[in-house]
Amino acid sequence: MKFIIAIASLCLLAACATRPEEIGREPMMTPVGTGIAVEREPLPHVFKNTTGTTPNSTWSNASADLFTSPRARQVGDIVTVNIQIDDKAQFDNASDRSRSSSVDAGLGYGFNFEGWQADGSADIGVDSSSSSTGQGKIDRSEKLRLSVAAVVTEVLPNGNVIISGSQEVRVNYELRILNIAGIVRPRDISPRNTISYDKIAEARVSYGGRGRLMEVQQPAYGQQIFDAVTPF
Repeated sequence: MKFIIAIASLCLLAACATRPEEIGREPMMTPVGTGIAVEREPLPHVFKNTTGTTPNSTWSNASADLFTSPRARQVGDIVTVNIQIDDKAQFDNASDRSRSSSVDAGLGYGFNFEGWQADGSADIGVDSSSSSTGQGKIDRSEKLRLSVAAVVTEVLPNGNVIISGSQEVRVNYELRILNIAGIVRPRDISPRNTISYDKIAEARVSYGGRGRLMEVQQPAYGQQIFDAVTPF
């Protein structure tokens, strides 16, 4: 009886590929702000006004400074990242390896003593050979063009900033997720506060998703465990 229950449990596990809370409904989005990896203390509720205000002035202290660059350079600033990836790769490798060896040995002897005579010979031969052939081919093409706003999460001692951003788009029962992170030099940011992804050091670009299509493409958890532990 215990064996039957264990088999039934494994069968149920092999069929699981969907989160229980998402059965019969669209995938849930992550809360806003989860893409910011660096944790810092929350801002105070009351800000001290150090510049003061002038009565009947047409200038508002809440707006940006007149002669300050709009480029993102402080923690919390936002910069737009333009992602244009058009990569192609083609590899065609072939290898052919063979080896052969041959060893021959011969031995002859003779014996004659007071009428006793004996002679003989012995031959030994060893042949061996081995060969291996391998061939591999890769042909892929990737194209991605998107724009995503990222937040400055940290300012390095040399003035460079670390950015992190994410974007989620849900269409019907499929959730598309874009993540971007890396290190940016403020001088590489354009006057329109945009930067190309190829100017981001340690760039990490991830574009994927989850939903009904992913459930069909991805093997069930039980199948993945079986593939990991099976020796065949």
